[in-house]
Amino acid sequence: MRRSFLAVALAAATGATLLAAAPAASAAGGPAAAVPAKYLAQQIAWKPCFNPVPPGLPPGSERMLCGTFAAPMDWSHPTAHQDISIAVSKLPATGPSKGSVLLNPGGPGGPGLTMPLSFLDRTKLTGAEDLIGFDVRGTGNSSNTTCNGGLDIGSTLDYRDRSPGNINLLLNSAKLTAQYCQQFGGEFGPFVNTEQTVKDLDLLRALLGRDKINWVGYSGGTWLGAYYATYFPNRVGKFVLDSNTEFTTDWQDSFDWQPLGFQRRFQQDFQPWAAKYDSTFHLGTTAEAVNQTYEQLRAKMAASPVVIGGTSYNGVALDNMIVGAMYSSSSFTALAQNFGILEAAVGGGGAFAAHARQALLPISADAFLSTFTSILCNDTPWHGNRQSLIRQSGEAGRKYPLIGYSTISQPCLSWNRPNLRMPTPTGRGVPPLLMVQDTHDPATPYEGAVLAHKGFANSRLLTVQNQGDHGIYASTGNSCVDNTVESFIVDGVVPAHDLTCDGVPLPGPGQAAPSALAKAAAYRAAAGSLPSSS
Repeated sequence: MRRSFLAVALAAATGATLLAAAPAASAAGGPAAAVPAKYLAQQIAWKPCFNPVPPGLPPGSERMLCGTFAAPMDWSHPTAHQDISIAVSKLPATGPSKGSVLLNPGGPGGPGLTMPLSFLDRTKLTGAEDLIGFDVRGTGNSSNTTCNGGLDIGSTLDYRDRSPGNINLLLNSAKLTAQYCQQFGGEFGPFVNTEQTVKDLDLLRALLGRDKINWVGYSGGTWLGAYYATYFPNRVGKFVLDSNTEFTTDWQDSFDWQPLGFQRRFQQDFQPWAAKYDSTFHLGTTAEAVNQTYEQLRAKMAASPVVIGGTSYNGVALDNMIVGAMYSSSSFTALAQNFGILEAAVGGGGAFAAHARQALLPISADAFLSTFTSILCNDTPWHGNRQSLIRQSGEAGRKYPLIGYSTISQPCLSWNRPNLRMPTPTGRGVPPLLMVQDTHDPATPYEGAVLAHKGFANSRLLTVQNQGDHGIYASTGNSCVDNTVESFIVDGVVPAHDLTCDGVPLPGPGQAAPSALAKAAAYRAAAGSLPSSS
């Protein structure tokens, strides 16, 4: 799971106290320690994030406030290391504030400082709740970790090449990636994990003056939300987990669903869509014809990488491009156009000639993979060896060729894990929370979400039929989902049982609006460095 596979994956007033966490060993293996008063005595110095507001940010951005707070590097031994800094933002409610909603884009490890801006058009939510963004420890404007280039090792190797020499390169590259990440992560690296992060967030809850927090977490944010609820059940308000990991198991089992999910999304959603608009994209008039266009193009690029704009693209790059586009139907048009550009570059000619001088269109943003890798490898054990990786990745590749073969690359198997044993989320003692899930989600497939739902007491599952975007609430224009989520958070309406919403149809070429996650990434890029939170 080095870079190319990782990329396919991408909150008290004075006197408030921090609730004791559920028993769990720390990263250093010691007992939980009391929270020093100096952390609870902090006040976040809120000030405008932008002065002036950069171009590209939506109206209302001027209202967002930024700040930082200090947290221990190791919550179990707060005085043993230098403090770290956590960057936070707040979009104050436009009406009387009923609570604070913490927003997390997932990853895990994705920076979320600009997340509140993605919800400016959700007037029911913004009228009643303060929206809180934050960069988790390890990434963004918070204290950073790094793999210092280690995630790029072997990034051009083709997973479909099963020759002994290439297999050895793939396995050895993953091992070297783990060594790079742990070497350059330094003393901070072992503490970039979910247990430490949820304790950062409970300190944030206290500093916000809230007895309880609400939550909207996407993807890896469902894992983080489930663990916060497990460690601090008495601090849970209304939690929404959108596009769910299988958070009741380990990271390895959860990620094992991805080959199925991406293959299904590519074959059942994108390929028929591209065939429907063959007069626009010329990729084939049937889903199978579109798939053959992909396979033929991939074979050409694997044999002879193409150079566009000074960048070389091989078959693996094509796979990664497809995977990045599967997250949101808003990216389908760009992907289909990129097929044409690449066909022209490898000599396709004909209908593709018009694309010959175009640059490839951007599809997905950087996934902040150093933090991502540290969380995955630190949180839960990974199992397997060279032989099992070769065998299992071959089986996955034959069933799900888009990314199944890439599962051979697992740096976490070579990771020197900290002595961390987190309690498995079960939902016992946790108030009802709402899980939202598309049936065709590529990155966190429906099957894993159903298992998490069954394993987490008091959860309610809102299934969105025949829809496949990764990130649903405030992202897909599905009014059934949006109304259910906001009734839950703002009005406190807890569904009595599991629910179903119909999915929205796939958009025509160029018609889809960016998702909340895509907007958050774009706003982060437009904002650049946020000086108020540095």
